[in-house]
Amino acid sequence: MSGDGGNEKGDRERIPLAAVLTANTISTAGSSLTLIGVPWFVLQTTGSAGRAGVVAFCATLPIVVSAVIGGPVIDRLGRRRVSVGSDLVCALAIGAIPLLHYADALRFWMLCALMALHGLAATPGRTARYVLVPDLAERAGTTLTRAASLFDAVSRGARMTGAALAGVLIALVGAESVLLLDALTFGASALLVALGIRGIRAADPVRDKAPVSLATYKAELREGYAYLFRTPLLLGVVLMVMITNGLDQGWNAVLLPVHTERELGGATQLGLLTAAFGAGGLLGALLYGVVGHRFPRRTVFTGCFLLCGAPRFVVAALTGSTAPLAVTMALGGLAGGMLNPILTTVIYERVPQELRSRVSGAMTAGCEATMPLGGLVSGLLVDGAGVRTALLLVGGVYLATTLSPLVFPAWRTMDGQPPDTEPQLTRAAAPVSS
Repeated sequence: MSGDGGNEKGDRERIPLAAVLTANTISTAGSSLTLIGVPWFVLQTTGSAGRAGVVAFCATLPIVVSAVIGGPVIDRLGRRRVSVGSDLVCALAIGAIPLLHYADALRFWMLCALMALHGLAATPGRTARYVLVPDLAERAGTTLTRAASLFDAVSRGARMTGAALAGVLIALVGAESVLLLDALTFGASALLVALGIRGIRAADPVRDKAPVSLATYKAELREGYAYLFRTPLLLGVVLMVMITNGLDQGWNAVLLPVHTERELGGATQLGLLTAAFGAGGLLGALLYGVVGHRFPRRTVFTGCFLLCGAPRFVVAALTGSTAPLAVTMALGGLAGGMLNPILTTVIYERVPQELRSRVSGAMTAGCEATMPLGGLVSGLLVDGAGVRTALLLVGGVYLATTLSPLVFPAWRTMDGQPPDTEPQLTRAAAPVSS
């Protein structure tokens, strides 16, 4: 009987982690629908790559704003509440786009405003789920490396599924219906988190905080940024990913949709290519969780980043068919799938639990700082110089950026445990109780 009781207790302990993983899977699948559905909707209704870039700018600028200021908010409101509230706002914002379009009331400024609202709400929810993983992994009795790999693997699997589904559905029923389905996925994610992680202390609001004031909020915000700037490896990660995220945003929001529409035949091919990248990413994340930890992190990280970045831009620029680009994206996804588990493990190892929301918010703000410009600049490049030139220029910058782990000394610390000199909590810098 004790054994059965132990199994029942073990199952209960694993439910919160399973709920967060499932919710993040559904939410990420919905985001893939948005990633393909919105640019395609703009291209079909306006025919302008520049306008697609403007929408991408409006969607991503609030992401940076919410990441800059959101860390202390997540702690005070509670990770569960923030995740649920974020998904509900995203559902309303995305669902309003097709409904207004059906009513012939959607204007371009409204589309930009709704995408801005979606961007403002989405990041805190993703951050809240992300920072819960270490506590839920410990509760479930699994290792941090495996939990990080699983978190990334299910996210990439969701992107793959969502992308493939989006391409097929756009071809069959139109981008508007895809956006309605996207709204439903956010609602389902909110329900799973609301029901699945009740009673989890790490998901509740932090109760021992000082009274809310501008001074205490600024101190808490400063504490997260101070820790980031005093940790060279984390700062190097932010600077590198900041550039590549901007380039990826240009690829996803403008370059790939325009190339697919003009050269490859339509939305089905766009979904196929995005799904190929996601499938490779899923396999890569799972593979790293099984055997990747046996190899030096820096070597794997650098090699994988070189493979997943520039090649797809070059192949898209030099070929006019789907097959070579699909193969390149699948191999790039395989390499890219190993990146996030490495970074996630490094971050969890180096950031104390009590600072995790604030430091993760600071890192997210830095990593996503160039995303608004990525889509906007890519749209202007396409309109001004053509798709091929834009692809080659962006790919060249991507290649130069991914060489940085071979150049800068801070990256050499990626393979070891955090040294004793890593910054610790200092009350002089942040007098507010953590």
